[in-house]
Amino acid sequence: MFDQSTLQQIQSLEGKVRQLVQLYQAGQERLQAAHKEIERLQQVIQEKDTEIKNFQNQDNITKIVQTIAVDTASSTELKLKINEYLREIDKCIAYLKE
Repeated sequence: MFDQSTLQQIQSLEGKVRQLVQLYQAGQERLQAAHKEIERLQQVIQEKDTEIKNFQNQDNITKIVQTIAVDTASSTELKLKINEYLREIDKCIAYLKE
């Protein structure tokens, strides 16, 4: 039915198709890994943004306390109270996001 040359060509073509399928599968695996890495990095960015906001809030609190409070004792007390309020606000925000 097929001569030797035709069989060799078919076998060669099969080998190339297998290689192509393997390359495609490897590419898909790399793509999935890249998507997972992107998701992880987006989560890290979100966490860092939250940290930055918290630091900015703390800096703002310090500035407010320094302008309001005259003595050190009331300054520390005021700062602690404001921090407590901010933690409660952050909890409320987190709860509303759920």
